[in-house]
Amino acid sequence: MAATSIYLSNPVVTVNSVALTGWCTAATFTQRYDQLETTVFGDSSHNFSGGLGNHEITMTLFASYAAAATYATLKDLVGTTTTVIVKPTNAADSATNPGFTLTGCFLPELPVVNANLGELGTFDITFVGGTYSTDTTNP
Repeated sequence: MAATSIYLSNPVVTVNSVALTGWCTAATFTQRYDQLETTVFGDSSHNFSGGLGNHEITMTLFASYAAAATYATLKDLVGTTTTVIVKPTNAADSATNPGFTLTGCFLPELPVVNANLGELGTFDITFVGGTYSTDTTNP
């Protein structure tokens, strides 16, 4: 059986229309819906229905306080909503390179300093909520 996988060598990460690809070392985009139990008397197992979307994207970014870098891009987004896009490669959107998008997602917090002596500082941030979509068309 043949299996396909992707080797992430050139992904694209965009937050609030700003490319943060050059600072991002990891991203996890989770499509999730609340599970609502619909089990009734007589059922022999639990039954569920999908509820509201509860999507999130978590990313690790190198900390940089330079203009147009990570801190400058993220500091004004804390407590507000924005759009985040992650693509497996920098090629055009397609069925094999979809643009995963969260529109109207919320950034609840930003760790402004996360550093250890002798190591590069990073920010681990999570955007929550918003509307999930996948773009497979070339703009």
